Amino acid sequence: LGVHHALAERAPKYTKRPNVFRLQTAERRLFLFQAPTPEEMLSWISRINLVAALFSSPPFPAAVGSQRRFVRPILPTAPSRSPPEEQLRCHEQWLEQVGQELLEHQRHLPEGRGRARDLDEYRVKKEFLLEE
Repeated sequence: LGVHHALAERAPKYTKRPNVFRLQTAERRLFLFQAPTPEEMLSWISRINLVAALFSSPPFPAAVGSQRRFVRPILPTAPSRSPPEEQLRCHEQWLEQVGQELLEHQRHLPEGRGRARDLDEYRVKKEFLLEE
């Protein structure tokens, strides 16, 4: 199970068992894990996220095509060779850039009677920006 570009977080909507957290991978697969105690669950979440951040190289730009539609960036599987401080700066810059893109994206809502493809593309890009 590769943890590059993964995110671990509490699973508050999962109520069948206590101390369950979710792990979403770069491939958008979702795994649920159960820890014995809440403290251990938080410890696992923070450690998984730390390792995921250390192994996550910056994304490559999306492929260029003749169509003007949104394409997710390519997430490299190779571990980052940068020192942790450099990676932190890179992650912070990426977060700021994605936040600005999300604000800009929300300012330009598609027309109410727009084409279904435009509405679908808007939704996909918004989901991506929120996940990031």
